[in-house]
Amino acid sequence: QVQLVESGGGLVQAGGSLRLSCAASGRTFSAYAMGWFRQAPGKEREFVATISLSGSTDYADSVKGRFTISRDNAKNTGYLQMNSLKPEDTAIYYCAGKRFFPSQRGSEYGVWGQGTQVTVSS
Repeated sequence: QVQLVESGGGLVQAGGSLRLSCAASGRTFSAYAMGWFRQAPGKEREFVATISLSGSTDYADSVKGRFTISRDNAKNTGYLQMNSLKPEDTAIYYCAGKRFFPSQRGSEYGVWGQGTQVTVSS
């Protein structure tokens, strides 16, 4: 079973950038598709981005062109590069793992990190 730990969150001004990391324990990280999700106060969790085992990516329309998901299987780490941040990107960001195939549905992911707070000031 893979365990995930996010890092890299923080406070940034609108227009700034952050890179989130998702460190995975265990030697089977390469067999997991990875997703990033976020949850803002008072809102439901929403899909942000996914990356497949082969590196194919998918993004929510709200972050397309600004965020980039990637993974380094040799380092057992996934990343979410966030550029041109907006106040509406403020949320707790979670990485999640799912065996084999990615999905935009958070309910299909069996492994979750603890989350990292991202706050974008205007």
